[in-house]
Amino acid sequence: MATHDLQNHTLNGDHCDHNIPISKRPKLSSPSTTITNATIISNSQIQSEFSHHVASVARINNGSFGSCPQSVISAQKQWQLQFLRQPDHFYFNQLKPGILHSRSIVKSLINADHIDEVSLVDNATTAAAIVLQKAARSFSEGRFEKGDVAVMLHYAYGSVKKSVEAYVTRAGGRVIEVQLPFPVKSKEEIITEFRKALERGRDNRKKVRLAVIDHVTSMPSVVIPVKELVKICREENVDQVFVDAAHGIGCVDVDMKEIGADFYTSNLHKWFFCPPSVAFLYSRKSNDRDDDDLHHPVVSHEYGNGLAVESSWVGNRDYTAQLVVPSVLEFIDRFPGGIDGIKKRNHEAVVEMGEMLVKEWGTHLGCPPEMCGSMIMVGLPICLRICNESDALKLRTHLRNEFGVEVPIYFRAPKDGEVDPVTGYARISHQVYNKVDDYYKLRDAINKIVSDGTICECLPN
Repeated sequence: MATHDLQNHTLNGDHCDHNIPISKRPKLSSPSTTITNATIISNSQIQSEFSHHVASVARINNGSFGSCPQSVISAQKQWQLQFLRQPDHFYFNQLKPGILHSRSIVKSLINADHIDEVSLVDNATTAAAIVLQKAARSFSEGRFEKGDVAVMLHYAYGSVKKSVEAYVTRAGGRVIEVQLPFPVKSKEEIITEFRKALERGRDNRKKVRLAVIDHVTSMPSVVIPVKELVKICREENVDQVFVDAAHGIGCVDVDMKEIGADFYTSNLHKWFFCPPSVAFLYSRKSNDRDDDDLHHPVVSHEYGNGLAVESSWVGNRDYTAQLVVPSVLEFIDRFPGGIDGIKKRNHEAVVEMGEMLVKEWGTHLGCPPEMCGSMIMVGLPICLRICNESDALKLRTHLRNEFGVEVPIYFRAPKDGEVDPVTGYARISHQVYNKVDDYYKLRDAINKIVSDGTICECLPN
């Protein structure tokens, strides 16, 4: 498989001087970029970069926590030492220029118009709070009417759902969930359900003020047709569109001009190799919106100076995850095709491994291959009898403790009239450090449980 022919290297982690002019454009690789054999990363070097992973565990769950190569960890340690050696010099002379440099790289990567549209925050959950708190203020200050609507996907991430409840619902907004099918057969199914939700939102002459759309749903994992949904929102006069792409950058194509959302967030520590935790929040500059009404949830001395500046200092803490973006880009650019090449190989590999597993177990994938990125849902054998969320968690724990396999398990309740439905799915990920043996280990573990006649109800808690 082409994915496992990748070449690897070990990078020098000392990228902390930052005498580089802020205006210098980053080198962004594309599939046509020429890379010499001397600089291409070798397979053995990939394994060296991730040698801190526990070797006995098949880690096919990059989607949850991401992964950071050793060279980037070394760069982060250098930043941390610079702070600890002389905090005042670091604060006054290095922190803001360093964050600005990272923001400039993100701006180019996502094709934003202006660097002021890009802020760095801890994670996508923080970004969601920023956007949703703005919506809540619009309700409480009378710009939105009580009962106006926010639309979000049924499979929205749990913390985002809670944030919508905490901010929008409590402020007087009404929330409508888009009921999505699973397994998914086509993007048209999603588009149809989304249109239905917008129609419900306009009942009683209320306005749809905000649409919260995932780019890649977490569980079950499906790539959502965001460009099509954003276009529908524009046609239907939805006030603002927020794309929650926690799994976006490094996993799927991310282009702000093509997507056209008002707000877009993605973690950099999931599929972009940053250490935990760092994400970007894109906020499209618009003459039709009060751009100054976005604020970091933690109020600091920088309050009122714009979200990007507010986010660059929220008190004394470790900012080094935000400062290593240039080092991450150097790591990525050692792969043929850069980030686009990595995305392509991860996608092809996870589809191949998913198809191998469903053929072995006589099941099916959770979506067509074109609707997955670097993760895919793989149907588990029916005879495991995964009947509820507890069964799914017990199976996941059993795979970790007894077989050294780390993979999330999803329970899907059977629909009325279904005969022997697949109710359990494994969400497998593929990142550059993964090997075919990782997926064989999952295959063999499930086969052993099946051959023993064990059902999930009987597994230990």
